[in-house]
Amino acid sequence: MPSTSPPALRIAPADPAFADWPGLLALVQAAFAVMEGRIDPPSSLARMDAAAMRAKAQAETLLLAHEGGTLVGCLFAAERPGALYIGKLAVRPDRQGAGIGAALMRAAEALARARGLPALELQTRVELTGNHAAFARMGFAQTGATAHPGYDRPTSLSFRKTL
Repeated sequence: MPSTSPPALRIAPADPAFADWPGLLALVQAAFAVMEGRIDPPSSLARMDAAAMRAKAQAETLLLAHEGGTLVGCLFAAERPGALYIGKLAVRPDRQGAGIGAALMRAAEALARARGLPALELQTRVELTGNHAAFARMGFAQTGATAHPGYDRPTSLSFRKTL
């Protein structure tokens, strides 16, 4: 009898041979599409192409989530003094709500601990209240608010999770 269980989720740093930068860009763009018209200023993703994704991955740690052979999520992690900064956390829209984002964050926690970093930090836009709630459920606390250049109001909220 064939198995009907979903393929196992596998999260790991991107292999040095990873080359599907257009596919990764498409995944992040699809995941971030919900922000279009909701956030001001627009996401920095609007200025990224596949080459920029590759350059970001060379400067930071790229964690990839696969189900079977299918890329379903990612996050970028950058070491900062006292914390691992999380950016571009993205899950394919048809797989959102399946725990992939939380699993990516657990992998980032393990990465931070392995590097001797005591916390995770991230920013999310003021308008994305669903993200605020999701990060709070993961143990993050809001630590501040910042404004993008040229804005006289907060545009992003900063969050931190002590490990």
